Amino acid sequence: MMDASQISKYYVACGYTDLRRGIDGLAAIVTQQFGKELREDSLFLFCGRRTDRIKALYYSGDGYVLLYKRLNNGAFQWPRTAAELRQLDARSFRWLMEGLQIEQAKAIQKRKAKDLF
Repeated sequence: MMDASQISKYYVACGYTDLRRGIDGLAAIVTQQFGKELREDSLFLFCGRRTDRIKALYYSGDGYVLLYKRLNNGAFQWPRTAAELRQLDARSFRWLMEGLQIEQAKAIQKRKAKDLF
């Protein structure tokens, strides 16, 4: 069973990934190309040339979960810089899933509260 509350690390495989790959192929990319370990606290995201669909790979402790999302309209703002693995925080992951860029230039940054008087 997949418990999404356990996920604390979101990884994006930048660049293009062949989405014809299944669990074994995507797991091989994670372990061999990027040198990461599939764990219960990590979710790995992949996107092909058509940016309207993504695959996510998750290890649930007793097996693998492969998720597939296809948008009805629009596209994901996927980072295409290089074939690297980029870690996202929960906010950037939410932005990506909502169709926004993961690095918002005008995002309001949280700061320590100032004294009002």
